[in-house]
Amino acid sequence: MLVLLDRDGVINEDRADFVKSPDELVFIPGALEAIATLNSRGHKVVIVTNQSCIGRGLITLETLDNIHGKLKSALKAKGGRLDDILIAPDAPWAATENRKPGAGMILEALTRFREQPRNTVLVGDSKRDLQAACIAGCHRILVQTGKGRATQSEGLDRALLPVSIARDLTEAVTFIGEGRFTP
Repeated sequence: MLVLLDRDGVINEDRADFVKSPDELVFIPGALEAIATLNSRGHKVVIVTNQSCIGRGLITLETLDNIHGKLKSALKAKGGRLDDILIAPDAPWAATENRKPGAGMILEALTRFREQPRNTVLVGDSKRDLQAACIAGCHRILVQTGKGRATQSEGLDRALLPVSIARDLTEAVTFIGEGRFTP
């Protein structure tokens, strides 16, 4: 199975002022171990993340590479790895189809890993994550970390349903392992 993960709010703490340096990347407890569990079960794991901080001129691609280097190193120390990281650097006012809620990054991952939407699940914390996965036809899990609780309390559009709700990435991985995400 292909498992697509949003980054901010799912793997690391979401910041209103963006993650602008490796020091600002603070992992949600259990998230790295959850990714290592997915790896140990043979799943492909890909991050699909909007990074408008690049389009806004707050950081460079080189800085983002350093931030992701910290993520990869910390993950390796826990016995895990990422199969890819796809980013949408677009500012909101210059959005392309890659920027969620567009499905561009998801469709790219499906093509790159030769996977079907029915064999793919996206784990995210925002409505735009769910919208992108819905457009691509993938399974959807909303975590309550990051913006997840607020997203859930605002209510989900019927068009986005069904959506499984997990406390965090650890519980989402349990759902994936047990096949307890909605079709």
